[in-house]
Amino acid sequence: MDRVKRISTIVLERYPDRFGSDFEKNKKALQEIAITKSKVLRNRVAGYITSYLRKQKVQEKILESDMDSDIETEEQVSEEKETNTGEH
Repeated sequence: MDRVKRISTIVLERYPDRFGSDFEKNKKALQEIAITKSKVLRNRVAGYITSYLRKQKVQEKILESDMDSDIETEEQVSEEKETNTGEH
């Protein structure tokens, strides 16, 4: 695991509520809680965290919509069963 990912993972595990999908806020949060050797490193870590959290939100939305479509499909199947059993 490279340095940026390692630092990002550690910081996210320790302070999950301090970070979000806003790069500027993540930079400020890093500045408050971590000592970074350079601005470049801080910005890379903040960028990685931002990207990671945005991807995570997208995946959560995808899972949510998949679950919704699964529920709709189950409802349709049970409606079809009800109509089929009513015809016989």
